Amino acid sequence: MRRARRGSYGCHMRSLVELPKVHLQVHLESTIRSATLVEIGAGHGIEVPPEVSDGPFSFDGFRAFADQNSRVRECLRAPEDFRRIAVEFCEDEAAQGARYAEAMFTAASHGERLGDLETPLAAVLDGLAEGRRRFGVEVGLILDHSRRRSVERAWRSVELASRFPGVVGVGLAGDEAYPAAPFAEVFARARELGLRVVHHAGECGGPDSVREAVRVGSAERIGHGISVLADREVLAEVRDLGIALEVCPSSNVALGLVGSLPEHPLPRLVAAGLAVTLNTDIPNVTGTTLTTEFELARSVFGFDDEVLAGFALASVEASFAPAGVKRELAAGVARWLG
Repeated sequence: MRRARRGSYGCHMRSLVELPKVHLQVHLESTIRSATLVEIGAGHGIEVPPEVSDGPFSFDGFRAFADQNSRVRECLRAPEDFRRIAVEFCEDEAAQGARYAEAMFTAASHGERLGDLETPLAAVLDGLAEGRRRFGVEVGLILDHSRRRSVERAWRSVELASRFPGVVGVGLAGDEAYPAAPFAEVFARARELGLRVVHHAGECGGPDSVREAVRVGSAERIGHGISVLADREVLAEVRDLGIALEVCPSSNVALGLVGSLPEHPLPRLVAAGLAVTLNTDIPNVTGTTLTTEFELARSVFGFDDEVLAGFALASVEASFAPAGVKRELAAGVARWLG
């Protein structure tokens, strides 16, 4: 891998806030500001304790994180709650130099919980539209579905996604101990409807979960995917198909999947020739921003600005943004690199 070095710009490293970035792996419900969560909870008579609202956090495995995340989601009960978190997401992304994002949102779960399948999604999309107008950040929504939940709910997610402009895709998330195979027909139909498909795999699960996501689940990108390094055949398949990995180093450490940042396999993923993108996943848990993830790639792993720009370009190319937006973003990355 290429190490950080001085360039023609002298001893000053380029500003990573100014690097045009695309955010591909981030859960909207995991971006809620601490103060916002407390205020929303109070509005519904819910006292949100610091151990729920005030990150960063660390967990001993995925289940502990999922339990904490459920407590956050329970605070979202009214359309204005969903609209507010969407607007604030756009504001926070803009502050970090993100120009485009594809945020995940568990719409069907919220809709069933509140007895109104459409309202949470409609409110989020309304908030994202306002965020685009106010802060200039374009956001495509991906409706995710927990592997632990029913196939029937997955069908509802696809049906919702097909009816709401602004939703670009669907995919599986959650505990990878549950297979993707039961959902094969759902996601094949999603592709027929013109929806894009992105699955979490190779995060808690092994390389077989990545193989299944691609071959059975119709995945076009893989959320996380770090376990591909354990199987040369799976790694070669992902690389040869050009399937991008949405790598989230700080999240992997916070969930106890990697011991520490210096131990993270990010450099080996890059060295293997994979399409690697950098993301936060759950920023209210890790306490990081997208810019921070790039800063850590520079400071912890020694990646130089060409590699960092490469991460940004890989995100542009792997995104589901319109062609014109992609061209504009790629040109912005080239200007940053100079």
